[in-house]
Amino acid sequence: MLSFPVSLLAIFSSRIQTRAGMWTRFLSQLRPKWPSQLPQILGRRSLGAMASPEHPGSPGWTGPIAQCTAGTKDAPATGPELLCPGPDGHLDPHSSPSPNSNMTTGELQEYWRKEKRCWRRVKLLFEVASARIEERRMSKFVMYQIVVIQTGSFDSNKAVLERRYSDFETLHRNLLKTFREEIEDVVFPKKHLLGNFTQEMISERKLAFKEYLSLLYSIRCVRRSREFIDFLTRPELREAFGCLRGGQYARALDILVRVVPLQEKLTAHCPVTVVPALCAMLVCHRDLEHPAEALAVGERALQCLQAREGHRYYAPLLDAMIRLAYMLGKDFVSLQKRLQESQLRKPAPWDLTLKELTVREYLY
Repeated sequence: MLSFPVSLLAIFSSRIQTRAGMWTRFLSQLRPKWPSQLPQILGRRSLGAMASPEHPGSPGWTGPIAQCTAGTKDAPATGPELLCPGPDGHLDPHSSPSPNSNMTTGELQEYWRKEKRCWRRVKLLFEVASARIEERRMSKFVMYQIVVIQTGSFDSNKAVLERRYSDFETLHRNLLKTFREEIEDVVFPKKHLLGNFTQEMISERKLAFKEYLSLLYSIRCVRRSREFIDFLTRPELREAFGCLRGGQYARALDILVRVVPLQEKLTAHCPVTVVPALCAMLVCHRDLEHPAEALAVGERALQCLQAREGHRYYAPLLDAMIRLAYMLGKDFVSLQKRLQESQLRKPAPWDLTLKELTVREYLY
């Protein structure tokens, strides 16, 4: 009597084990092979779920702008949660793209495509092309000519600037305050009490400074740092804005035309940084009675701002462009509508004109 139930139980147990094995093999085939199948699986998610205020990187993202996405852009030197600083160190708390921007879907897609292109690293090559001895009343020093070229393509806007040994020394000292561990293996050319003006010493330092700048640029956090960017651009920008404040518009424009392309290459990860210099170019062109050139530069600046309606330059820039477009007989209604809509969404009365705003930059 007991043999029948026992044999029946054995049969059921065998069948259960067989079916369990089949289900295990079936489920293992469905399981994604991490990470190769992950993009395909994630790609099936609805776009509505991705384009939400909670999803970083979507047009509706309202969190802080991190200047980095894996595989396309490096993290900024100031940290992944900080906004892009302006030329004098202040932050723009509303510089992120507005979730209520009046841009169409196509315009938003084009905007994010351009943002991703900006995230790709711009590779620069540094050369110390020449050196000259300069004598003043109480001092004598060597000025080294630095040439900065973008690699990978023909660069028609190569930057040429001059720095002396003390400028390099100040840069190194400032970098040590923040990046001591990162640059501990970077050798800085030693100072000599005698023989600084011999041709042998000058040639040696030219090679040393070329290697020094190349090594600094190879370190991500250093090349994104304010200290490094200021070393290469701030003296010229200060001179240009000083000429602007003094009404020397032609001289200011001549300097800006040379330094802005370099600033754009160094700050490709944060295009909004170039806006003050572009707006200064607009002011110079306008006051030199070159309205067409002024409007063209304004469009470049507006492209850098794009949907950042809360930026301090956004409304004054649009106001200046409206006047220029009206003067040239071009479409100013769309710009006027854009300004009005931005003010309705984010009421932010501006008391300063674009010129009054730009002359306050690079005072020190």
